[in-house]
Amino acid sequence: MAPALSPDDDGFAASWRRELRALRGNRADLMLVTVLPLLMLAVMAWMFAPSVMRDVPIAVVDLDHSSDSRMLLRMLDASPGVRIARQPVGMEEARSQLRRLEVFAIVLVPRDVTRQALRGGQGTVFAYYNATYMTTGQSAARDIGDAVSAWNARLLRERIGLQAGPGKLRAAPIAVQSDILYNPARSYELFLLPLIFPAVLSLVLALAVAGSLGREIRDGTLPAWLGHTPWAAIAGKVAPYVLLFSLHGALGLGYLAWLRGDGVAGSMLLLLLAQPLFYLATAAYALFFVGVTRDMGTALSAVGLSIGTALAFSSATFPVLDGPLFTRFWHLLLPLSAYIKLQTQQQFIGSPLAVSLWPLATLLSMSLVAGGIGGLRLIAFSRTPEAMHSSIGTPWVGTAIDQIPHAEITYLVSGP
Repeated sequence: MAPALSPDDDGFAASWRRELRALRGNRADLMLVTVLPLLMLAVMAWMFAPSVMRDVPIAVVDLDHSSDSRMLLRMLDASPGVRIARQPVGMEEARSQLRRLEVFAIVLVPRDVTRQALRGGQGTVFAYYNATYMTTGQSAARDIGDAVSAWNARLLRERIGLQAGPGKLRAAPIAVQSDILYNPARSYELFLLPLIFPAVLSLVLALAVAGSLGREIRDGTLPAWLGHTPWAAIAGKVAPYVLLFSLHGALGLGYLAWLRGDGVAGSMLLLLLAQPLFYLATAAYALFFVGVTRDMGTALSAVGLSIGTALAFSSATFPVLDGPLFTRFWHLLLPLSAYIKLQTQQQFIGSPLAVSLWPLATLLSMSLVAGGIGGLRLIAFSRTPEAMHSSIGTPWVGTAIDQIPHAEITYLVSGP
């Protein structure tokens, strides 16, 4: 509660002193403006400390099976930017791994490619990358090209130069051909808007739900609102927001798919099913923050800190799979991470339905766990003397007016 004001406490200096006293008297607010910003700066600095992407998972299909191709695999794995996460036997299996988002790029080493180069021909190694994760895919393609260049230099020095002689050395006996599997136009609109739309909508929904729940506590109406069927009351309050924002999300999907893009590669039905689950999980987080903090201001701050920063931790713009432990843990806790994974799989890649069941189950689990904990805490608080005292004390003005005799009210309104 802010310090009381006296009639003489006006002006800038008085307001300054009053606000400082309020901050000193409220440890949560003081931590919010002092420790928390520094902590977030430290976390972000730690997260992006490498300054370049490292250990982006890729798949390598080696059809050459020669000692020279195995040397390329060792060079790829030694590259700081990529790591060989899968070695499928064929391209079909590799594409399946890409659709499951287990890897972000595929390297294909064709059969007899090194033999062709050693005989004086031109060999080609193919690199395919997922441009729906544009930053990650392009980074992986660049590192693959660097590794192949280093492989070329070693082949020239240790193999071709010794066999053919210095006069027949070529600059690049093996070329790299990069191909884009998804988002072939490399459109930044189709890269960023599918991330920004759900990020903004989920933040607005979480703020709206936290504000609506918090007002019940602030205004002292919590016990009366929850009544004898608290879970039904909570569901009735949250449902309009979930339905409305699910409609907003579906409109955003339609705009990106049919007005700006090339349709939906996977299941539109699954994408539509994901809308209410995603926004229900987000609303459950708002309920959790209100139930735990029992204060609207603190809950809104927690929403801004978690839901507001979710895009940075979603692994869509910068991979967090090999980031610091806190980054990976926080990534898994955010509803936006699971939703963006499902949206990418179905809207752009066309992954099998079974692949996207895990993100759907994750969103459902988040809704049940966060909503369950938050709801239980809110119901428990509604039965405490503090909540009962608020519900009795808030309507004081109406009660006082009701106690004024009717004749005096008539006198006050009509005059003598």
